[in-house]
Amino acid sequence: MKALCVYSGGLDSILAAELIRAQGIDVLALFFETPFFTSEKAGKSAREMGLSFKVVNITKRHLEIVKHPKHGYGNNMNPCIDCHALMFRIAGEMLEQEGADFVFSGEVLGQRPMSQNKRSLSLVALESGLEGLLLRPLSAKNLPPTIPEKKRWVMRDLLMDFRGRSRKPQIELAKNLDISEYPSPAGGCLLTENAFSLRLKDLLSARHDPDLGEIEVLKLGRHFRLDIQTKAVVGRNKGENEALTALKNNKDILLVSLSVPGPTVLVSGDYSNEALELAAEITVAYSDAKIGENISVRVIGGLDGEISVTGVRDKAEFRSYMI
Repeated sequence: MKALCVYSGGLDSILAAELIRAQGIDVLALFFETPFFTSEKAGKSAREMGLSFKVVNITKRHLEIVKHPKHGYGNNMNPCIDCHALMFRIAGEMLEQEGADFVFSGEVLGQRPMSQNKRSLSLVALESGLEGLLLRPLSAKNLPPTIPEKKRWVMRDLLMDFRGRSRKPQIELAKNLDISEYPSPAGGCLLTENAFSLRLKDLLSARHDPDLGEIEVLKLGRHFRLDIQTKAVVGRNKGENEALTALKNNKDILLVSLSVPGPTVLVSGDYSNEALELAAEITVAYSDAKIGENISVRVIGGLDGEISVTGVRDKAEFRSYMI
């Protein structure tokens, strides 16, 4: 008997995997990766547990539900119900090729009021196509019996009845299972973060079908919407400057101040001369130049050359452009 675990690497999914393994069932931990959540934490915890682990990139399918979620968003750009349904749907598609019999997760009834109430858990199971083949071991006794329980592939008596937001039952179970190393609870999904969500909304309003590089840029720097067609991203340190340079595509340009240290600024879109001059002013405002100085800015890519900025302005003057 084998089961697929939709695995985040957090305590709940660690405990769920241990409960299923304790019943003599082989477990393959699946992490579904996108630019919005990455597998490092999950991979580390799987290795520490000796769990078989597989990363599956679902970016293309996931981005479509981010743009058009059937069941809407959470507080930001997080389409949690649609996202969970997609992950379980893909896990279900993998059952035959992995030689597995059912899918399970570490979800806890009531832990998240919107996406883990009874209605949402039932809806996710239905829309995933798994229905009775989706087991939640930590809350199984508070939910209708699933096929693995009815067919006695797993013993329901050995599953849990956790519900609500308290972490005490999980911590106690971890202690009983001699699990002492596990990550602190954390969001992990960039779509739940307000600043990132605002940047993503702005990108999707300008570019219906952004590429992966454009999404990666959202994780870096300070973002400025110069006009409806043009955006500038200002690096905040050496690492971000180098990352922005690496993510530049053939249509983008880079701006760097001459004669004084300053950021690398990535300009994307169909920029006008006015937008480019504004981007140059922002570039020197965030440099080490003194207010009122005259500074030249080097243009790299597209219109290679220089732009002269007369009278450096305080960066506070550009906050109205910030996303």
